[in-house]
Amino acid sequence: MRDGAAFSTLYTGVLLAVPGLLAWVTGQALLFPSLGPTAFLLATVREGEVTAPRRVIGGHVVGIVAGLIAYHTIAPGLAVTTAAPMFAVGQLRLVTSGVAAVALTAGGMLATETVHPPACATTLIVSLGLLASPLEGTLIALAVVVLVGVHELVTHGRPFREDLPIGR
Repeated sequence: MRDGAAFSTLYTGVLLAVPGLLAWVTGQALLFPSLGPTAFLLATVREGEVTAPRRVIGGHVVGIVAGLIAYHTIAPGLAVTTAAPMFAVGQLRLVTSGVAAVALTAGGMLATETVHPPACATTLIVSLGLLASPLEGTLIALAVVVLVGVHELVTHGRPFREDLPIGR
């Protein structure tokens, strides 16, 4: 087993617990699939280019914006919730929205130097109609900021990299 695995496992859960509790208290979608990989990266890499706040927050914001643009341009009012009949036009519009959103997200993250791979999952969540309103996009961004904020509070001034060999 990797050194520090138990700590990283617990820390991933702690990071997600904060937006999870906020989701429970507010009833809002502050816990969503792409937040998990982000928490895992923060817990295992902790410091570095891939977990820099600018990249994590920026990547998700790029994904949200790209997802909103693609969804509201190509597939407004639709959502992937169940299987669709073969060759369904609505399904084609959702697929096109998802593909366009990921392409826009990749280009946007590269152009702004905010590459954060979990943001490609965020853009799919938005572009496939699962959390596709501007308010829901704002809530996604808020949850990412909360997650990064908790990580920054926990790690500020603490030399994790020296204590545990994870992320080297």
